Amino acid sequence: MKDSINILIIEDDEDINRLLCNIVSKSGYSPKPAYSGTEAMIYLDSGKWDMVLIDLMLPGLSGEEILKQVTNESNIPVIIISAKLETQSKISALRAGADDYITKPFDIEEVSARIDSCLRRYRDLSGLVNTNQLTHKDIVLDMDAKIVTVNGTQLKLTAREYEILLLMMSSPNKVFSKANLFESVWNEKFYGDDNTINVHLSNIRSKLAKANGDEEYIETIWGMGYKLKS
Repeated sequence: MKDSINILIIEDDEDINRLLCNIVSKSGYSPKPAYSGTEAMIYLDSGKWDMVLIDLMLPGLSGEEILKQVTNESNIPVIIISAKLETQSKISALRAGADDYITKPFDIEEVSARIDSCLRRYRDLSGLVNTNQLTHKDIVLDMDAKIVTVNGTQLKLTAREYEILLLMMSSPNKVFSKANLFESVWNEKFYGDDNTINVHLSNIRSKLAKANGDEEYIETIWGMGYKLKS
């Protein structure tokens, strides 16, 4: 990514930590594993983080204690990933400042989509993107006016088409699976209905091509998904 997004992953189970690191890496972000609450606090005190994933049941300092410290001292987005299924645990974590709560066992695509969604919200709030415009080649997306222009020509996009393009332009180096796109934009579970995403991507490509037929903006990564063409 042009601007590296650093995510601290606090999880004492090595296999789960490794899996979460892989999910973060495949999304185009930079993961850092921590295996205890004590180790995590060292990294939190010494580094700059764009997001923290926290397991609640940790050796040393508990996940709840880390969450409290993070939310009291910063505005870093926090996602809890825990085997605690009780509703009260979720409510307590969310009231303490967590942005999301994912229960184990988790779905890989869902974790990826929720990380993207959470980062996108904070990107506007915290100034990770210092302008209200995103650009890629000759595409200019104005996030305030919700207007997209290509080579100076304004595109007439539907709300879904706009959200898909916004998502892709927010992470220009990321390969988005169909599940990523669907769950991030529709906020619903993806059950393998390719047609919905195919139609929307086809419409976006058609409108981009009509505005500038000499340029290719979105490429298909076979077997993986779609990304902006560099």
